Amino acid sequence: MTDLFSKFDALIAEREALLATGVRDPFSIVMDEVKSPTLAIIKGKETILLGTYNYMGMTFDPDVIQAGKDALDNFGSGTTGSRVLNGTYQGHRECEDALKEFYGTEYAMVFSTGYQANLGMISTLAGKGDYVILDADSHASIYDGCALGNAEIVRFRHNNVEDLDKRLGRLPAEAQKLVVLEGVYSMLGDIAPLPDMVAAVKKHPNTMILCDEAHGMGFFGANGRGVFEELGCENDIDFVVGTFSKSVGTVGGFCVSNHPKFEVLRLVCRPYVFTASLPPSVVATAAASIRKLMHAGDKRAHLWENSRRLHNGLTELGFKLGTQTPQSAIIAVILTDQAQAVAMWQALLELGLYVNMARPPATPAGTYLLRCSLCAEHSGEQVEKILEVFAQAGRAVGCIA
Repeated sequence: MTDLFSKFDALIAEREALLATGVRDPFSIVMDEVKSPTLAIIKGKETILLGTYNYMGMTFDPDVIQAGKDALDNFGSGTTGSRVLNGTYQGHRECEDALKEFYGTEYAMVFSTGYQANLGMISTLAGKGDYVILDADSHASIYDGCALGNAEIVRFRHNNVEDLDKRLGRLPAEAQKLVVLEGVYSMLGDIAPLPDMVAAVKKHPNTMILCDEAHGMGFFGANGRGVFEELGCENDIDFVVGTFSKSVGTVGGFCVSNHPKFEVLRLVCRPYVFTASLPPSVVATAAASIRKLMHAGDKRAHLWENSRRLHNGLTELGFKLGTQTPQSAIIAVILTDQAQAVAMWQALLELGLYVNMARPPATPAGTYLLRCSLCAEHSGEQVEKILEVFAQAGRAVGCIA
């Protein structure tokens, strides 16, 4: 007997076999108490957090928290409506104003999640007869945005400028094209060679660029705008998409742009039109956080110090990492298979360190890894402790000598 769940039987059996070995489920961790951006209580044990994407540590900033409390008192717990009807409050406009100031753009549009930002922008911009050209390692939200739209989809090899150029050259010159890139690719923590990619795209007519800076916002560039700012491509990117759930420290998504017709998207973008808007407390915390990130140069510098120290330390211990040099606040530790990845993840957790375990299809085929995401609030002492824990766990599991 089969039903609609039968397609998942292999995954269910794999999960049950894994848990039967006595390990904890890496995808069902509950944090009983969160004490700071870098510490939580998990199963009664104080645990260093190294898998939260809380890059700038804004979740416990006193000004950000107070802004949320004030909005909750003054505007209530939710909007109960869409942005285009009853769901736009003063705070939503203030949040968009903060984004425009942060990015130096004319327009900004806030979505209820970062996922919806990609879903909405890609599916709305590229329609029937158009083309979306995307990196093969693009985030699920980018692929889902392609699936929701009616455009033709063309993939190029990850971060391969030559392949991007070649595939663009095969498309009809008269067709409208949207190239979708990411500043930081979240699994391996590598960055896109944006200047070379922009140069390749500009060789082809009727082509626009959307750059997802979910994992770059906050600490790349002089103003923290992202990799596109760091690499001098600010005048070449047509749309920047991002999220509030990483460096901003709350939830939500956005797109900023200077395109003069941008505002029409509020009427035609289905994931924006047909979903409830963010609660007032959320947009208030986002706006407060974004305005503070404009002046967070010291935090950015410390985060880069943490990234270099952890990357160099793990390399010296003998771990295989996703990048040869520290390219972002994400450091991926590559393991041989799922059994080793789970064993290493469990050993780290028992020693008081939480990281993310990732496996296909979230990662490239055959790749199992532990993803570490550093925070500007990690102290130098915590980074040294993290390295000690990795050394102890790695030797116990047999990942390193």
